[in-house]
Amino acid sequence: MEIYKFGIDSGKKITKFNSDFVMSRVIQTEKATHVGCMYLQENGIIGFHQAVVPQLLLILNGEGDVRGEKEKYIKVQAGDAVFWEKDEWHETKTYTGLTAIVIESEELDPSSFMPFKK
Repeated sequence: MEIYKFGIDSGKKITKFNSDFVMSRVIQTEKATHVGCMYLQENGIIGFHQAVVPQLLLILNGEGDVRGEKEKYIKVQAGDAVFWEKDEWHETKTYTGLTAIVIESEELDPSSFMPFKK
């Protein structure tokens, strides 16, 4: 399991085309990719299971705890991105609720775009 940051502090200011915003690049793929949004309410859980393909979980709001194969949980919050390799066991849970985008693809390399969380 790897944890990255994609918050505003990890982004780049864009001014092209008279724009004024910050873009945090997340991932680029050429192979088929599945993107979904997960809504975990209070005391919600994504149960302990193996990743079918590499998986990237982008926490949009709220907070929770994630773990890989070990039973040690790591706190995550909005702006964190959690990456699991194919076949890696993992779990996500929250006491207060969280919303996350999940990206699943045979071809994910988040380290190409995002810094690791310190």
